Amino acid sequence: MLSKNNRETDAAGFARWALLALALGGFGIGTGEFIMMGLLPDVSRSLAITEPQAGNAIASYALGVVVGAPVIAVLAARMARKSLLLILMALFSAGNVASAMADSYHGLIVARFLTGLPHGAYFGVASLVAASLVPIERRGRALASLMLGLTVATLVGVPLGSWIGQLFSWHVVFTFVGAIGVLTCLLIGRYVPYTSGDANAHPLRELGALKNPQVLLTLLVGAVGFGGMFAIFSYIAPTLINIAGMSASLIPWAMVAFGLGMIIGNLVGGRLADGRVLNIIGWTLLWNVMVMAAFPLLVQHVATGLLATFLIGTCSAMLPSLQIRLMDVANDSQTLAAAMNHSALNIANAMGAYLGGLTVSLGFGWISTAWVGVALGIAGLLVFTVTARHAARQQPQPA
Repeated sequence: MLSKNNRETDAAGFARWALLALALGGFGIGTGEFIMMGLLPDVSRSLAITEPQAGNAIASYALGVVVGAPVIAVLAARMARKSLLLILMALFSAGNVASAMADSYHGLIVARFLTGLPHGAYFGVASLVAASLVPIERRGRALASLMLGLTVATLVGVPLGSWIGQLFSWHVVFTFVGAIGVLTCLLIGRYVPYTSGDANAHPLRELGALKNPQVLLTLLVGAVGFGGMFAIFSYIAPTLINIAGMSASLIPWAMVAFGLGMIIGNLVGGRLADGRVLNIIGWTLLWNVMVMAAFPLLVQHVATGLLATFLIGTCSAMLPSLQIRLMDVANDSQTLAAAMNHSALNIANAMGAYLGGLTVSLGFGWISTAWVGVALGIAGLLVFTVTARHAARQQPQPA
């Protein structure tokens, strides 16, 4: 009995280290993805472009995720998940080094697109690995542990990157992110257990997810409903500087506020995701709309602007429920469905960043990004309503 308990303790400890390794990858990816929001003023000055143009680097990265996630998931369906994770993180690291070397607007756009390619597939495969390490009733918390790396990135990695960018340059920041990718490869190689690939996997079987209405509707909920957060956060630095009158030196603290919001939202969302995930998605969407509607009032002053930034971060509470829902409805297309979740979220990223930048460019002011967010949040609620009604019709009726 004692020997059995020791083995269970060792297995649990090894699983924790594996989750830590996966979360570090999420930390690197989160830092690389969100750092552009804090660097927009520096990048625009360095490359002699406008801030909305610099925002296109955010959209370019997001489009890389959208393209890379389904393509990689389908083509690599039979590959051992550990091997695939190592390749994806190595590609992410190389892309950040290329971003650091970019010395022109178009060079940066291309580098960010290439860096985004492995993002969705990494999180999709890492989600499946994380869920396999724990009992089924703890999947939500395991995924929250994985996503904690992403949210801690906004608390530590992004403010640290913003500070490094101000102290040195934004080129150094992307070199730092690339180094995180290398360290992640080392930890994955050491702690993530090896399991052989699915010999029965086939691209056509994975593509079967795209025939599943519940998969498509859930992806659409994320793509539309989460876009509002990115519409606001993509331009949070210039909004706080121009509307709240915040000093540029305080922007890293705004990133800390957003990171704290994401951590709390993720932890709460992970707990909730172990319950009725479809209902939780609806409630978190409603919360997001309320937060974005309050943003224009709160962002008028520095202190309340920081509070507004924190509340925007809590919109992350929806993420674990979306991932669990996709895993529950994807049947035999787990890899593609898990990866496509991050494609959907980065469609939200690209759409939010583009529409927010468009309204600013058209002269509606920095506050207009919040109204874009509210509109996208309401649209997400409408899609959710269709999703929930379709799911109810799919349930077997009692005799």
